[in-house]
Amino acid sequence: MARILLGVTGGIAAYKACTLTRLLVRAGHDVYPLVTEAAERFVRAETFYALARKSRSDDPYPHLERADLLVVAPLTANTLARLAHGLADDLLTEAALAHAGPVLVAPAMNVRMWEHPATQANALLLRDRGVEIIGPAEGELAEGEVGAGRMVEPDAIGARIAELLGMPAAGAGSLEDRAVVISAGGTREPLDTVRFLGNRSSGRMGVALAEEARSRGADVTLLAANLAVDAPSGVTVIQTPTVADLEREALARADADVIVMAAAVADYRPPSALAGKRPKDAKPWTVELEPTPDVLAALGTARRAGQVLVGFAADGAESGLARAREKRLAKGADLFVFNDVSRADIGFDALENEVIVLSEDGELHVQKAPKREVAAAVLDEVERLLSKQ
Repeated sequence: MARILLGVTGGIAAYKACTLTRLLVRAGHDVYPLVTEAAERFVRAETFYALARKSRSDDPYPHLERADLLVVAPLTANTLARLAHGLADDLLTEAALAHAGPVLVAPAMNVRMWEHPATQANALLLRDRGVEIIGPAEGELAEGEVGAGRMVEPDAIGARIAELLGMPAAGAGSLEDRAVVISAGGTREPLDTVRFLGNRSSGRMGVALAEEARSRGADVTLLAANLAVDAPSGVTVIQTPTVADLEREALARADADVIVMAAAVADYRPPSALAGKRPKDAKPWTVELEPTPDVLAALGTARRAGQVLVGFAADGAESGLARAREKRLAKGADLFVFNDVSRADIGFDALENEVIVLSEDGELHVQKAPKREVAAAVLDEVERLLSKQ
């Protein structure tokens, strides 16, 4: 496989470079991260070394060793200008001057910065030297503007890298022709026509799983329970706002190859919702709640041979982990992902997560990382089980 220098420059899109690193490593490439000081304001270099399965080298010049490809993703306007004018004031720009092979860059910046004549002139200089520029893509940007400036998604960059190297796409096809059902978000159980009993799940973790499964070639159905984030493109989305909806749609797809129940499903609901809105008054409102159906247990009962079933446990601390261990066995799941929601920096409403994946073979601790990276680790475990069957 190829030796790839991966430059990461400063910007919110730096977190996507984590996914790109994992994709390239999974494809068998030797990846050496070159993380600028500005990029470390968003993702620390140690994260990239860990994903690349490397440690910091005592050699002061590892970035000057010969490589098959130099990739810079994301590429900021500042680093684009420095590359265009041959500056060499950090490891990345030094590596770029010393590199004799193909170069692929993925710009990410504000739309007005990208459209500025200076940036366009710098991009033209790079193209004239044979540098390939992929993107930027159009869409909503971090600062709220809309236009060209988003970094192209990691799977598209990985596919182009594979084409440049004449190799299979990074991570492509590992779930080819597999039917994968994933639930995401949090159910809401109506109290009246206005109010509901719900939870804080945004659906980011489930959406990240759906996006990762799609990038691996799966036919993905996303059971969406009140998502606060956009569903990924290329997947079938079924709206499942309540437990009853989720139960019906999940059991209708109980023969899928892989089922991942990542949604936060309400444990209790009112026996029936009021027909109208209950007006506010000075009296207490006592609401009786009944247990909801256990959708995961029902899927465990209905499962077929060769299927992989994954459950999630949003709980807290050591007692929560102990309950997750018990749930995996009781509900007939192959994997159970324990999510410590007592921490404010991970889990609900957070961009990152840290989980423990429980299986018959032991427990895998996935360190704190962007949710797409955690999703990749979970699906790596799913693929491991599929390969054993």
